[in-house]
Amino acid sequence: MKWAILGTSFISGVMADAIKAQGQSTIYGVAGRNTTTLAEFATQYQIPHQFTDFDALINNPEVDVIYIALPNHLHHEYVVKAANAGKAILCEKSLSVDMTKTAKSLDAVKQNKVFFLEGLMYLAHPFMQQLSKTLATGVIGEVKSIRGQYCAAISQFVNPASLGALFNLGCYPASLIQLVMQQQFGTEQSQQYHIEATGRRGQDGNICESTAIVSYSNGVQCHLHTAKDYGLHAGFTILGSLGSIEFTSNPWLPESQDNHFTVRLYEQQAELVNVEAKGNGFYYQVEAVLNALETKQYTVPRPLVQLSDSVDIMQMLTTWHKAALESRTANHTTER
Repeated sequence: MKWAILGTSFISGVMADAIKAQGQSTIYGVAGRNTTTLAEFATQYQIPHQFTDFDALINNPEVDVIYIALPNHLHHEYVVKAANAGKAILCEKSLSVDMTKTAKSLDAVKQNKVFFLEGLMYLAHPFMQQLSKTLATGVIGEVKSIRGQYCAAISQFVNPASLGALFNLGCYPASLIQLVMQQQFGTEQSQQYHIEATGRRGQDGNICESTAIVSYSNGVQCHLHTAKDYGLHAGFTILGSLGSIEFTSNPWLPESQDNHFTVRLYEQQAELVNVEAKGNGFYYQVEAVLNALETKQYTVPRPLVQLSDSVDIMQMLTTWHKAALESRTANHTTER
């Protein structure tokens, strides 16, 4: 299999490393608008072909898989182009910045019957498979409350048109809440919720920090928090009727070692669950794509996202974003 990488950002480099580390496919070409940056990227990752014409790379007959690593607001345009070219697609999260663009993207995928995966890479890692297995045992009882958070100082790196913290960072805890609720209560119940949120705007006018309360119709209460203009912090906790699961390492950036969460029955000592693996989430994401293509599948199994899951995750993000924009606190522009 031969990959094409659209974009030369930091995340493109991480994926290039993962493709090389996984070792069962090659990178045919990379496309970028800045010729200097493009040449440096191609040299660093030993990529033989450089393109400033994105369409030319997408339509190149040598290419099997298109990896879209452009800003969020451009994703849908290139998903449609890649689908129309008959290519398999791995698109970085978040899939888009609104529901209209999301529908346009996935309609093109369905009409052209091509492989598609939204790049929430942490879900490909055995760490998340272990979480799903642990939850399925019923050890913590019925899920009652979930708290998820991701903060990172990325303001200087993100395109303002990608709409701020929620679509760049908040998508991680939102997607894991969606997975847990779906696994525990079914798809229909996981779609029935109300969101209230506060939001703080940055100097670019986007929401740079937000807290949301997601209230599900079955009584489960979830807390989401994200911020993009101060220090790195990640967390995820699930409270059940009998006990809790709490991540004690970063759930969004699993590595080959030191991936762990605790399982604690209330008022008892915690049990540490440690997961070792062959590589990071990007490594396993590459492996998942290649396995699906080898077996001629259009999607990958859970816990990675299906097409319908991408829709549900984007619905949660856009609902959260709207609530944050409409909050009183969002009317004030601040910068930390």
